[in-house]
Amino acid sequence: MDEPQSATSLESTPEQERKERLIKYSIAMGIRVVCLIVGVFLQGWMMWVAFAGAIFLPYFAVVLANAPSSSSSSRKATSPTKSISADKFNIVDDK
Repeated sequence: MDEPQSATSLESTPEQERKERLIKYSIAMGIRVVCLIVGVFLQGWMMWVAFAGAIFLPYFAVVLANAPSSSSSSRKATSPTKSISADKFNIVDDK
């Protein structure tokens, strides 16, 4: 028989997962703002690197925020299945 399931082996709740994604996305967008501000004050190739970071960071932020969490377990809750063999049934004929 399968081992019993534990509440600690289940995945995080949708609210927790949404909060983690929001934090990851907010950090990435904060870095984007810093790239924009720094890019205004820099010159030459460093300015272009900062602006490239500001341009391409939203794509990577969305990919990172939607990536599966490494903390989530691969185990999912499954319902147990019961089976009864046919020899357990008795047919009663009421005539």
